[in-house]
Amino acid sequence: MKVAKEWRLGSMGDTKILPGSRHRSPLKRPIWIILMVSFVSLFLVCAYIYPPNSDVACYVFSSRGCKVLTDWLPPPKRELTDEEIISRVVVRDILDTPPVESKNPKIAFMFLTPGSLPFEKLWDMFFRGNEGRFSVYIHASKEKPVHVSPYFLNREIHSSPVTWGAFSMVDAERRLLAYALKDPDNQHFVLLSDSCIPLHNFDYVYNYLMHANMSFIDCFVDPGPHGNGRYSTRMLPEVEEKDFRKGAQWFTMRRQHALLVMADSLYYSRFRDYCRPFADGKNCIADEHYLPTFFNLVDPGGIANWSVTRVDWSERKWHPKSYRAQDVTKIAFSLNLWNGHMKLEVIFNGNFGQYSFSC
Repeated sequence: MKVAKEWRLGSMGDTKILPGSRHRSPLKRPIWIILMVSFVSLFLVCAYIYPPNSDVACYVFSSRGCKVLTDWLPPPKRELTDEEIISRVVVRDILDTPPVESKNPKIAFMFLTPGSLPFEKLWDMFFRGNEGRFSVYIHASKEKPVHVSPYFLNREIHSSPVTWGAFSMVDAERRLLAYALKDPDNQHFVLLSDSCIPLHNFDYVYNYLMHANMSFIDCFVDPGPHGNGRYSTRMLPEVEEKDFRKGAQWFTMRRQHALLVMADSLYYSRFRDYCRPFADGKNCIADEHYLPTFFNLVDPGGIANWSVTRVDWSERKWHPKSYRAQDVTKIAFSLNLWNGHMKLEVIFNGNFGQYSFSC
């Protein structure tokens, strides 16, 4: 008869016997819990992909109906409307089309004014010596302007009355863009008012805008009553509140983006119909919301989200602060010898480093 041998370590004096191997019983896993979790997960996925089409199917699982499911499940992606599909195709094709290179690229300066321009002499000095590098367009909504500069003569476009805060302001902006786009050499478009002035000389502004591969459109979220408080659910489904944006009216825009604005009818119609002063009890100002929201939806990466036009709203009034004579420290003139014309720079109290204009 064979006897099991024991392993002994060390000397005979401190002999230790190693225990034999133990046989553990197999682990009892709660298989029913795993099956239940799998079933519930599968059910939720199916309910999300194939939502119930009748109330009977909902009440099989809960007396509260589909409300329980909608509370737990993320909202399903909605089907795009025909207008949205058309809009996205047009936007994609415009953005994917390489811009036509001009041998003589120009900046279009578009003035939105009720009548004459009080700073026309200042703009004359700004433009002087840079002929062929800019275009001027004037939308005079109330009276025909009286000009003192040859750069502004016969530059008025067909104009219509404009009411502050009304959608007619957006129409006037689009009208200016349409006339400026007729010139294929215009590659950047600047919207200005009768109270705007340049803060730097022409070369600085021209190089800054022409070498920037973006449009300078102010765009931000304002959760207050003068921001998202103006949103109307009647803009659904194309414009949701999470996409609603606000921004200053004054923009500079590259040619591709100007074409997008001209091609848009979907979002234009939503703001025309539902973003008006005192509509639905809300004071929605379309020129502060249409373009910021539009570009946030169609090309958010193509805009800077800020404007190069300085506007001071620190007084918290309906209109920005007006600059007086005491706000100007000096007007500097210097002779530019290499092209033989005068350079102009207006310097105000304050830091305006990122701005090219002030209104």
